Amino acid sequence: MKRAFAILGASSSVLDKFRLSLLALTALSTFPAVAQTPSADPTGKQPQPEAAPMPPAIPAPLDKTFPGTIKLTVDATDTVRHVMSVHETIPVPQDAREKGDLIVLYPKWLPGNHSPSGEIEQFGGLVVKSGGKTLDWVRDTADVYAFHIPVTKAQTSIDVSFQLLSPITPNEGRVVMTPHIVNVQWNQVSLYPAGYYSRDIQVTPSVIVPSGWQIGTALRPSGKGVGNTTTFGTVTYNTLVDSPLFAGEYFKKVLLTQPGAVPVTLDMVADKPADLVYNDQEIEAHRSLVKQALLTFGSQHYDHYDFLMALTDDLGGIGLEHHRSSEDSVSQDYFTDWAHSFPQRDLLAHEYTHSWNGKYRRPADLYGPTFNNVQRGSLLWVYEGQTQYWGNVLAARSGLVTKAQGLDSLAMVAATYDQQGGRVWRPVVDTTNDPTIAQRRPKSWRDYQRSEDYYSEGQLVWLDADTLIRKLSNDKLSLDDFAKRFFGTNDGSYVVSPYNFDDVVRTLNAVVPYDWAKFLHDRIYTVRPHAPLDGLAAGGYRLVFTDKPNEFMAQSDKNRHRLNLMFSGGFMLTEKGVVNGVHWSGPAYEAGLVIHDQIVAVNGDAFSPSVLRDAITAAHATGTKPIELLVRTGDRFRTIALAYHDGLRYPHLERIEGTPDRLGAIYTAR
Repeated sequence: MKRAFAILGASSSVLDKFRLSLLALTALSTFPAVAQTPSADPTGKQPQPEAAPMPPAIPAPLDKTFPGTIKLTVDATDTVRHVMSVHETIPVPQDAREKGDLIVLYPKWLPGNHSPSGEIEQFGGLVVKSGGKTLDWVRDTADVYAFHIPVTKAQTSIDVSFQLLSPITPNEGRVVMTPHIVNVQWNQVSLYPAGYYSRDIQVTPSVIVPSGWQIGTALRPSGKGVGNTTTFGTVTYNTLVDSPLFAGEYFKKVLLTQPGAVPVTLDMVADKPADLVYNDQEIEAHRSLVKQALLTFGSQHYDHYDFLMALTDDLGGIGLEHHRSSEDSVSQDYFTDWAHSFPQRDLLAHEYTHSWNGKYRRPADLYGPTFNNVQRGSLLWVYEGQTQYWGNVLAARSGLVTKAQGLDSLAMVAATYDQQGGRVWRPVVDTTNDPTIAQRRPKSWRDYQRSEDYYSEGQLVWLDADTLIRKLSNDKLSLDDFAKRFFGTNDGSYVVSPYNFDDVVRTLNAVVPYDWAKFLHDRIYTVRPHAPLDGLAAGGYRLVFTDKPNEFMAQSDKNRHRLNLMFSGGFMLTEKGVVNGVHWSGPAYEAGLVIHDQIVAVNGDAFSPSVLRDAITAAHATGTKPIELLVRTGDRFRTIALAYHDGLRYPHLERIEGTPDRLGAIYTAR
């Protein structure tokens, strides 16, 4: 309502009419409702309205060569205002000149996001010129990512300028520019012509960064830079978008492979030079990750690979896969507090796995001819779920985490998904639609609504498959054999190889014959009251709860400044007592606790994490008296009684004596 008055504020007569309309509506609301015929015309003369016709559709992409090469320059030096300035010279094809309309697109469907999340709201300042003359572009009224540019038969190219008005604080989105680091994602800073497959469009990109800064990217310079400008070799547009860069004032590059091998490097930028201090043992764990991945997949689908790693608390967090690189954001103390940074060290393993699973082998419905064609994620439980599995396993095999830490992480995942409230109505496969439905926006009842659960529940499904293969083959075969057959084809190629459900089943059957179609259908496509935990027992372990903290969970909570009591009353909160998660139908839910509530006192004592933990322990000892919580919701206070008496509960994996330790074998280095 305030927004409506603000818009109408310039006209008092319009504002008066608006107020009178509100009074009339208020008066009408006092009378009983009377059934009426909708859209009635007493005269019988007024025609019913008809929908306005849609504008012509954007031309479908054709697999044909785009004539000419786009020249693209991005100025990423304005780190104070967080603005990147873009200039493109785009050739105009003959058919566009004949039609008088060149259509250019801003990328909408982003690889790795699996959603229409192109940051069109950050796009601004578009100016189009040809021969020094400004052209009046028009945005498509049905597709706001498309721009129509009037051209003549004589105009063989146009010059396009615009700005990326990137977020200044996290309130506006992910921060990509800081005083010491810039993250250039080419999809944010480029337009491309409609009507062509992105692989058929050639681009020569350049970037300007602050003086003295260094760059990490899968792109390679075409020659010596000029001043602060680096020009890269000409690549196809889909390769460009798949090759972001990190530039930084504080930069180090470390080779992770032996001389003569396909090079894999760790390209690091940081907030401070002191954050780039590490020892040989820490780097050796990253070298081991590369070795273990190659032993697992038996191939490489890149001619070089760059881990782009930002050690930062200022740049926006990211973990995003690319064919020959990955964007990985870790805390600035990743190396300097190595003993406590292990909860985030599977990130590089996860994104590296994607070079095989997701980038090389990709679900057929996730492959699009352009970045503005709809993507569908029905097989994300393979793309992300199996990658989540390998990320956890390879982190342990390489020594990035210990075996015990890997098992603790698995225990937390198993416990979380086994008690999840949303299991009663939503199958895993439906969560593959969540990137489009929710686009990672916050949810009030995450536990009941579910989110992108194909990641971690997919991990449990593939653990189940791995241990079953081992059991059926008398421990002679494993999911490693599936990985080599499925991801290890065409060594050296990084051309996408699409797959479907039947391809997955066929490859599993080639490893060990079984009814894998039913196995996957039961776990992915049906509603199940419990998570798929058969892999734990087949692996020689059981899920148990004790009052001893789970090391992985405890350190993760400490790093995130939170208190996870989802297994001890059914809620999660910050160290300041602000609730940010409630288990549907759990004790906290039944007591009336909701997210954004702030617990200010526990049994009459001022809140602190230790006071709350002590109260939960005391309630377990008495067994009858509820925990009294004084809760603040906005400017209101209320007291609620938390009837929970099972004490502090933390998930662990316990060995089942007398059974094969298959989990131990899975986590052992090759």
